Amino acid sequence: MYKPFDLTGKVALITGGNGGIGLGMAEALAQAGSDVVIWGTNAEKNDAAVKRLASHGRRAVARKVNVASETEVVDAMGATLKEMGRVDTVIANAGVGGGAPSFSQMSLEVWRRVHAVNEEGVFFTLREACKHMVERAGKGDAGGSLIGVASLAGLEGAGRNEAYSATKGAVLAMMRSIAVEHARYGIRANSIAPGWIATEMTQMAQNSQAFAEKVIPRVPMRRWGKPEDFGGIAVYLASDASKYHTGDTFIIDGGYIIF
Repeated sequence: MYKPFDLTGKVALITGGNGGIGLGMAEALAQAGSDVVIWGTNAEKNDAAVKRLASHGRRAVARKVNVASETEVVDAMGATLKEMGRVDTVIANAGVGGGAPSFSQMSLEVWRRVHAVNEEGVFFTLREACKHMVERAGKGDAGGSLIGVASLAGLEGAGRNEAYSATKGAVLAMMRSIAVEHARYGIRANSIAPGWIATEMTQMAQNSQAFAEKVIPRVPMRRWGKPEDFGGIAVYLASDASKYHTGDTFIIDGGYIIF
């Protein structure tokens, strides 16, 4: 019987996993048998996510972590490894938006805030994950999956959103470099680039009549994406089914980028 998608015995860590796409992936991972660790900045949302994940019969824990803080990430990774024993999959999903009326009016404060979470946060998270996985490989336990959640904004032009798009383009490049360096340890590194997904971050666009009339009709699937649409790709990348698949970018957008 073909069972590479069975995640029993594996541990997955998802940053920003207490809502939106992160929680959609976390739920699928738990249902596939993985224990799940959530990092998020909102304690109430963390608790709610843990209760939801625990209902699937797997171990679920959460920790209040701001990934923009190197110290918090280093400490949280150490605590997570001590508590769970290992981490097999790390999904760097935490992100924030931040645009401006125009590029020429974009403030340095906005630029740095977005980069602190979306780029440096991914760097801190995956660097600490690599330390653990490389060390584990040296002890004869090779393997691991690293996933960076980027965006179509990192591939297309996103007007008035240069800070955000720059961080997402950086994530795509970072993941390819991590993939090349760490393949020898059995570690895979891939990116996911979501399109227009109905989450808290896109609430303003969801409420816009103009957006509903001009943008969503251009999505070949003719609808907004949902957090649960990311469950399948999360399970695939966390599982042994993807053990020879690395350095790739998975576009989950209902066909928007090709239309």
